[in-house]
Amino acid sequence: MIADAEGFRLLPDHLDRAGQQELVALVGALAQEAPFTRYVMPRTGRPFSIDMTNAGSQGWIADRQSYRYSLVHPVTGRPWPAIPPALLDLWRALTDYPHDPECCLINHYRGEGARLSLHRDEDEEAMDAPILNISLGDTAIFRLGGLRRNDPTRSFPVTSGSIMVFAGPARLYYHGVDRLRVGSSRLLPDGGRLNLTLRRVTRPTP
Repeated sequence: MIADAEGFRLLPDHLDRAGQQELVALVGALAQEAPFTRYVMPRTGRPFSIDMTNAGSQGWIADRQSYRYSLVHPVTGRPWPAIPPALLDLWRALTDYPHDPECCLINHYRGEGARLSLHRDEDEEAMDAPILNISLGDTAIFRLGGLRRNDPTRSFPVTSGSIMVFAGPARLYYHGVDRLRVGSSRLLPDGGRLNLTLRRVTRPTP
């Protein structure tokens, strides 16, 4: 485990091969019910370089109007599938948060050119809840900054089966994915990388 005092933890290769394969199969089943979609950015309409879907009662979406959470898939109009128990088990084991996540955002990086610019996750009401980040497939060159966009950043590889936890001040750290090491993993049949982030969206009822 790699950790710092600000609440960020990196657990390299936390999941063994069998555990990774189980999650890949779960994502395949979820995508049958809630297909991957290429969202566009607000105002500009510029498409992301990755495809996205969700599980849980809330799903993160983006279009020309805004970034936001939705109760239904923007294309099918159906509710998102439930978060699988295997993912809830990871959340309960690796976070100290007393309530379950409401969203599992799934990003599919399909190869060269797939990246995610520096950003922070701030569309949620429950800012006290951590974010749990699971990597599957090709190694990502991950960039981690601070609370301000212009804070210094550091880059490091995140391999398949690794998990990151953003809690405390690190919950609002800027972060992104610069690129993939394409072909570094054979976990996904067609290559690329899956990234799953578990989030609590609404404030729990006291």
